Amino acid sequence: MTKTARWMSVLLILISFGCQNIPAKKKSKLPNIVLIFMDDMGYGDVGSYGAINYQTPNIDQLAAEGMRFTNFYAAQAVCSASRAGLLTGCYPNRIGIVGALMPFSKIGLSDKETTIAQMLKKKGYVTGMTGKWHLGWQKKFLPLQHGFDEFLGLPYSNDMWPYEYDGRPIGKNSKRPWKKKYPQLPLIKGNKKIKEIRGMKYMDSLTYYYTRFAVDFINRHKDKPFFLYIAHSMVHVPLGVTDRFRGKSKQGIFGDVMMEVDWSVGEVLKTLKKNGLEDNTLVIFTSDNGPWLNFGDHAGSTGGLREGKGTSWEGGQREPMIARWPGKIPPGTICNKLSSTIDILPTLAEITGAPLPKLKIDGVSILPLLLGDKKANPRKVFYYYYRRNSLEAVRKGHWKLVFPHTYRSYEGVLPGTGGMPGKYNWDSTGLALYDLRRDPGERYDVKALYPQVVAELQKVADKAREDLGDDLTGKKGKNRRPPGRVE
Repeated sequence: MTKTARWMSVLLILISFGCQNIPAKKKSKLPNIVLIFMDDMGYGDVGSYGAINYQTPNIDQLAAEGMRFTNFYAAQAVCSASRAGLLTGCYPNRIGIVGALMPFSKIGLSDKETTIAQMLKKKGYVTGMTGKWHLGWQKKFLPLQHGFDEFLGLPYSNDMWPYEYDGRPIGKNSKRPWKKKYPQLPLIKGNKKIKEIRGMKYMDSLTYYYTRFAVDFINRHKDKPFFLYIAHSMVHVPLGVTDRFRGKSKQGIFGDVMMEVDWSVGEVLKTLKKNGLEDNTLVIFTSDNGPWLNFGDHAGSTGGLREGKGTSWEGGQREPMIARWPGKIPPGTICNKLSSTIDILPTLAEITGAPLPKLKIDGVSILPLLLGDKKANPRKVFYYYYRRNSLEAVRKGHWKLVFPHTYRSYEGVLPGTGGMPGKYNWDSTGLALYDLRRDPGERYDVKALYPQVVAELQKVADKAREDLGDDLTGKKGKNRRPPGRVE
């Protein structure tokens, strides 16, 4: 018998003994995605990042079972801009969204931009959002017009209402008389207002409302791949908390609110587990910008980083980021590599096979980092833009070069108490170089020691200015796009 004949005989024997019953390779199942986005939560406000006097066991469980990032940045240090960057994978100034949009703003997220929700719908995902939107309040700008199938939440920040920051109606002697012109804060379901948040009674229930929506959404869509975006209004002032958590922490109402948000995270995790979805769900937890420090005992902590919300110092933009995906992300790991909220969209595109937006984006996939590849380094540089289009700093590796600019400061003035703000200070900086590996608090300018690093980072900045422009140097840039506008 020839060699070929012998192999044919073996093959026939295998077939006759049921080789055909060997299970075929299962088709890959698209993962569910839950993205939890806090508001004004600082780098030091979660237990696993150093929070004290209150506990966040559910968020800490995410970190223990997943990956904790230490050099993760919000797209910009303010509400609307940060959210635009998260959902589109772009520096927000590229797409014309800057600052915090007001209840009377006439701009919003352009329908030419592609959001995470729109991208994932092309792969058959059901998409839902609850919480703070803040990318335009008119119907054309609301979530349902940007890829979400369902929405329950606020169109903008919870302090944009005709009340003081502590919930009292605006009086004759208020230092904020302009707030009296704000409309009542609407709670929107789909595209329609279903309730007005009048005073603290309803403000106290926001986290509960959002959590109830999230749990119901998961229960109703457990048999389909889903994308759930939970954008908490907390811990933005005014702080609202239900009686169940009021007075439960040793940190005052701020700690109470963080404990309720942690409960909310726990409810989402329990619902995933109850429905057998835990192992096939990627959960991401992060925040839009750092703490609003002049609110004192109603504000969070930067964990020792410099300044806070509304600045391009580390306390304004460096955020906790935790990702859990059982069987994919190594549990209990820490990633020290540079990454940002603008990287989430392309990462989800690579995970799901969804097509990237046709227009240019700035994010890069950090999937190799999530999977534990220690040699991977997908994000090489990061641009710290603020105000309308000011390039205030750039980072490459552990080096950060800060450019001369004036900024709102929390230093040198006392913060407020009891929910009311203290005063701001104003300060300015010259050209400065910081080694963030040794000096994350940005206290020691070492540009005189490393002129070659300064020169290298100046070239990085020149590329940003050529692309996006820079108000500080008068550069226009070539690739910025306009926001959407009301006709």
